[in-house]
Amino acid sequence: MTAREAIAEAARRLDAAGIDTPRVDAELLVAHVLGVSRTQLYGDLDRDVDGLEPLLVRREGREPLAYVLGEWGFRRLTLKTDARALVPRPETEILVERALALLDGTEAPRVLDVGVGSGAIALAIKDERPDARVTGVDESHDALALARENADRLRLDVELRAGGIETARDGWDLVVSNPPYVETLDGLQPELRHEPEMALLGSGFHERLAEVARTRALVLEVGDGQAPQVAAALESFAYRNVKVTADLSGIERVVEGVR
Repeated sequence: MTAREAIAEAARRLDAAGIDTPRVDAELLVAHVLGVSRTQLYGDLDRDVDGLEPLLVRREGREPLAYVLGEWGFRRLTLKTDARALVPRPETEILVERALALLDGTEAPRVLDVGVGSGAIALAIKDERPDARVTGVDESHDALALARENADRLRLDVELRAGGIETARDGWDLVVSNPPYVETLDGLQPELRHEPEMALLGSGFHERLAEVARTRALVLEVGDGQAPQVAAALESFAYRNVKVTADLSGIERVVEGVR
């Protein structure tokens, strides 16, 4: 089967499986098998494709594309991705953007990422602020192992250790977190059922972190409709200049405050 035929067949099957972007996913899968970029793929559509079927079956089963490919882009980084941690998402790049803005003017800042997962946030901050002393904590040993693999392959020096909200008491220039904030998976995309539940399902984390954190600045990712409540919580715990930032879809996604 040629690349052209493989793309058409994969797109047809992914569309039938309910994938929102069947053609894009098909192109990315075929490019991955061929070891080329999606752009380079169209330079030779008559190339033979071998080894696509196992990956296509996984994506038909609604496994996240990032897990099937085994890596995913996040800001300037390419991260290893698998079911040990959440898929890095575009909206979380807004969280990093706001964190970097709050660090502006602070020399060698101490930064804590609570719930480090794959390492996306901590590593992106370290990559773009090399002078920052970044620590990432997680209660999942599997997630920490993945974050260490990403740190090693990217050669970024971050401290990674087991821990949770209590680590925010240690004193930091910035605490950042993309915590569990989904109350139920009912009605959501099937892909979420492949991701670790402990990183997805939960409530009240934002408020607890805002209460215990000893930090100059706090930046939190929130779910759709949660921003007003989280912003009010930050204000109740004496944070000033509380600000809400929307993601590219217009959803209020990031809440921040300073002390």
